[in-house]
Amino acid sequence: MAIREILLLGNPKLYKVSETVQESELKELAAIVNDLHDTLIDFRNKYGVGRAIAAPQIGIFKRLLYMYIDEPVIFINPTLEFIDAEMMEIIDDCMSFPQLLVRVKRYRRCMIEYLDLQWKPQKMMLEGDLSELLQHEYDHLDGILATMRAIDNKSFFLRSELSN
Repeated sequence: MAIREILLLGNPKLYKVSETVQESELKELAAIVNDLHDTLIDFRNKYGVGRAIAAPQIGIFKRLLYMYIDEPVIFINPTLEFIDAEMMEIIDDCMSFPQLLVRVKRYRRCMIEYLDLQWKPQKMMLEGDLSELLQHEYDHLDGILATMRAIDNKSFFLRSELSN
């Protein structure tokens, strides 16, 4: 439907906790999902990266995530459960700060439970980079940015400098 402006680091709205999606709002979600898709694809075309986006990043403060790798997956009111305590250290990026990378620790495995667009409960086990990706997007729903999860104050890199 439309490419939406992505809220950027420093915008106080990014720290807002999102509200639960109600079943009565289901019809409205189709347009939002289309906007999330269009915005993600536009970002991917500009920067060559981008696998998922959270609704708060486009100013919609609902518990809604959109992932597009091989096919679109919509996560309504997701909850995360960590299977074990094993962590991994990764370099995280974000559409809200496209030139900045942050070293963070994330759980290696997690289970995400969510509702689909038919309001049916779903479950997905994630490991490795997909586990990291969904933890990152889930954080957006609670107003948490990767910058807030930095391992230490030396964990920030400009994308252009890291590749040198």
